[in-house]
Amino acid sequence: MILPVRHNGTAASRTSTGIWWGLLGVAAFSFTVPLTRMAVAGLSPLFIGSGRAVVAGVLAAAALALTRQRLPQPRTWARLALVAGGVVVGFPLLTSYALTAVPAGHGAVVIALLPAATATAAILRTRERPRAAFWAVMALGSLAALAFAFLQSGGIGHLHWADLLLLGAVVCAAVGYAEGGLLARELGSWQTIAWALVLAFPPMLALAVFDLARQPPSATPAQWAAFAYLAVVSMFLGFFAWYRGLAIGPMAQVSQIQLLQPVLSTCWAALLLGEAITWTTVIGGLAVILCAGAAVRVRLKPKA
Repeated sequence: MILPVRHNGTAASRTSTGIWWGLLGVAAFSFTVPLTRMAVAGLSPLFIGSGRAVVAGVLAAAALALTRQRLPQPRTWARLALVAGGVVVGFPLLTSYALTAVPAGHGAVVIALLPAATATAAILRTRERPRAAFWAVMALGSLAALAFAFLQSGGIGHLHWADLLLLGAVVCAAVGYAEGGLLARELGSWQTIAWALVLAFPPMLALAVFDLARQPPSATPAQWAAFAYLAVVSMFLGFFAWYRGLAIGPMAQVSQIQLLQPVLSTCWAALLLGEAITWTTVIGGLAVILCAGAAVRVRLKPKA
């Protein structure tokens, strides 16, 4: 049974609900970068990127079967392929490889660019028409998040080849988030990511088996626990809340909640990996939080 998002109540209450769901999703995703960095110390990036999708795909197939979901319409599969390519294949693989070369703090550059990229993809894909104030706040928030991330990673002079992979991951995630948010209005939030995982399961299983045959994994219990979180929460459960928030929308506003993600990710990196938090972290984090709060309060123009 498909449960599409219901739009009850006033526009303000719907936006508030969407923001809270988005915040829950961001909180779940904020562990992704530090835990990926932890996992790549003992597992290959190919196995992490593909294996987490395999585990999540099994969970997704079971959930779909147990709740007797109907197959999506044929025209929907192409859109699900965009979601799968973006958030099931592209983002996990690219960030896994990038984080073998740069620390989690540097990986926050990915998260710093995601809100602007997601909002842009959503606006191009939908009829949402933000006012100039929204674009100004989004640009300010992106600059604050980028400055925060660069300060954490040692400055712009420390940019690494892995940043090309991180930039690719941003584009993949933005497309997957925007299309997934729209599909969630039709299929339901968890159904969207579940069908995308099922669609991506065969190629990701082939990659995981190939990597296991080439290099059997050797990891500590902590590294396996990090992989388990990436598979169950980052790749599956976190999307329940995130896609629901985007579906309730407005997508361009809810996406700006991601501005909080580099702050949270850096805090978890300090707690889990021992990466340092300095006074620039505190100031940068406060600036990003203020920009995120301003972005979600900016009203959108009504549709023409």
